[in-house]
Amino acid sequence: MKFALFFLAEYINMVTVSAVAVTLFLGGWRAPWPISLWSGANEGWYPMIWFFVKVFIFIFIFIWLRGTLPRFRYDQFMRFGWKVLIPISVLWILIIAVIRGVSQDQGLTPTPLSITAGIILTVAVLWILGANVKKRRAKNLAENVIPEKFKPNRGGFPVPPLPGQEYRPARRTVVADVGAATGDGGSKTISSEEVHGG
Repeated sequence: MKFALFFLAEYINMVTVSAVAVTLFLGGWRAPWPISLWSGANEGWYPMIWFFVKVFIFIFIFIWLRGTLPRFRYDQFMRFGWKVLIPISVLWILIIAVIRGVSQDQGLTPTPLSITAGIILTVAVLWILGANVKKRRAKNLAENVIPEKFKPNRGGFPVPPLPGQEYRPARRTVVADVGAATGDGGSKTISSEEVHGG
């Protein structure tokens, strides 16, 4: 029963977050765009239907993502919130403020300005994501995906090479006493290839 209450609380939280997101971002109780052209779409019981349909769409997306994606760690959620969501929210507030100010000062309707700002923002986000993917791919290729300490013969755990990777054995430095052979009583630093005749 304790687990059932915990699970119920988690789904109640999903419903609450969905209702807040619908209220803030999807027009709340108003009818969606194609239906909103009908004059009686926001009268009577219809607003409650539109609100619950939008909430159920959000809940469906939550459950779908939870069932298909692996779980994120807490630090990944924190990084995503602080470095992605908060800057996007601040930028969104600035864009909306500029659109409202320009539309009121110039007497324009906010729709074309919103569409233009949305297109510019989408292109900028896609460009930034593409640059990050290229940078991460180049970094992975440079590091050969496996960190140095985990590569074979590097003193870490033995890891077989990935497909397409090839590792040479590590060069080891050996201090050999060559004084007996040469008669000068000194030592010489030689590599493992020299010891084995390579």
